[in-house]
Amino acid sequence: MSIIDTEAPLHQAHRDNHTHRDVNGGWLRPAVFGAMDGLVSNLALMTGVAGGAVAPATIVITGLAGLAAGAFSMAAGEYTSVASQRELVLAELDVERRQLHKHPIDEMEELAELYVSRGVEPALAREVAMQLSRDPEQALEIHAREELGIDPGDLPSPMVAAVSSFGSFALGALLPLLPYLLGATSLWPAVLVALLGLFACGAVVARVTARTWWYSGLRQLVLGGAAAGVTYVLGSLIGGAVG
Repeated sequence: MSIIDTEAPLHQAHRDNHTHRDVNGGWLRPAVFGAMDGLVSNLALMTGVAGGAVAPATIVITGLAGLAAGAFSMAAGEYTSVASQRELVLAELDVERRQLHKHPIDEMEELAELYVSRGVEPALAREVAMQLSRDPEQALEIHAREELGIDPGDLPSPMVAAVSSFGSFALGALLPLLPYLLGATSLWPAVLVALLGLFACGAVVARVTARTWWYSGLRQLVLGGAAAGVTYVLGSLIGGAVG
């Protein structure tokens, strides 16, 4: 009895402390990286054009065009990519479904061998495989997870991927445009807002990584600032050459 009383708090402590980070990032990672992509690409585009000593109206038009083009491109790319991946998965599931229908015994033995390879005793592995194979849909789900590494009930949606990519990219690309839309006539307010946005995005990404928020934020700020600086210099050189 004393042993049980002594171990119980330890088990509870283990349950309370045995947690892991979300290694996939859930929705946070793609949303933040989509916004970051829009921020960096539109900031670099606008600074490149500004380096050519053009009118503020030209920079605004360029930024709006970059926002629209980038957002639609991201949405189309994500839709095509996710739809193609989904179609491939569904095709592989059909192959596995046909195999389960034509060769149920072979598929059951294959599942048993998989469990044996993971350390389960052969007799127990066959019994487990036999019980799991009684329901065709359950058998398909298990084979899909074990052989293909996918969950048939949790396939990504192309439309959701497209809409989320469009929204996050557009939001990020809008940040460097805001100062101009609010009346600014020089590039530096736009650069300042964009760099603050990059730092914030990097800090948020730290929630799904092992880095500190300030390191992740500074890293993204430096990378985005470098991209803007390079395109500004290129814009200045090109503007001077064709001016």
